[in-house]
Amino acid sequence: MELTTVWFVLVAALFTGYFVLEGFDFGVGALLPALGRDDRERRTLLATIGPVWDGNEVWVITAGGAMFAAFPVWYATVFSALYLPLLLILVALILRGVAFEYRGMRDDPAWRARWDAAIVFGSTAPAFLWGVAFANIARGLPLTPDGDHAGGPLDLLHPYALLGGLVTLSLFVTHGAVFLALKTVSPIRERAARVAGRAGPAALLTLGAFVAWTLTIRSSPGAVVAAAVGLAALVGALAANRAGREGWAFLGTAASIGLLVVCLFAALYPAVLPPHLTVDNAASSPYTLRLMTWVAAIFAPLVLLYQGWTYWVFRKRVTTGDASYH
Repeated sequence: MELTTVWFVLVAALFTGYFVLEGFDFGVGALLPALGRDDRERRTLLATIGPVWDGNEVWVITAGGAMFAAFPVWYATVFSALYLPLLLILVALILRGVAFEYRGMRDDPAWRARWDAAIVFGSTAPAFLWGVAFANIARGLPLTPDGDHAGGPLDLLHPYALLGGLVTLSLFVTHGAVFLALKTVSPIRERAARVAGRAGPAALLTLGAFVAWTLTIRSSPGAVVAAAVGLAALVGALAANRAGREGWAFLGTAASIGLLVVCLFAALYPAVLPPHLTVDNAASSPYTLRLMTWVAAIFAPLVLLYQGWTYWVFRKRVTTGDASYH
């Protein structure tokens, strides 16, 4: 396998890991006012993601760094063309991180309500905008002869992109609800399972429409298989949630999100940004790719082991008695 293909697969894997892990973070934040009936319950919801949310965000930083080093032309074009949505995502993530730290600094309901609103915005906005961004990448962007985006910011909000945003938002909300059912005890656990049962059909409908539309734009055998298995995984997740099997439900929603990303990247290959950029004409030099491969082979397993250990340490359910301001 060519190193350009290896790094295309690695970039896809990094974004897959990011959306699977950060997806339930976004879902928890979006559901904060719906599932948290009082401040104690809202602290419990935030305690489920408290030990892991910042580590989950490292995946997108690494993915962006891998794009910059392995495919600098792809990185420059995408971050220029999608400047506004990516800037809004960055601002929302910063606001959400600050809100996590600041909401408990004062014992004031109005103070906490403002930061809770910031958490909701900082979770729902990226959940929607990531779908818009990746839908535009999958569809292709019109470029000038210099490689700049030929359209304006409003040109990014076409129906296919808006559907992509609804897909990621609904999937992440379902994923977050299933995660909360897995990580909490009643009554939050029961409410989260009910929300997952209501949000799941909407996620299934939008996901089915989006992958069908995607495969009419561009397709490959791998993309078709990933789309079919992803839809089946979401159906299985909803069935498991209905049966009270939270662990299997969480695996199902995680698989559906991961396979959606796989479907998009498989449909793109060998392009990285249709119709002009491919893995060959957007890649760095062979020496750079070889050096990056050695670095990734050494350090990536260590990072995965550390993050896996973190999830193992904080694997148990959280009760309202465990959640505190600090």
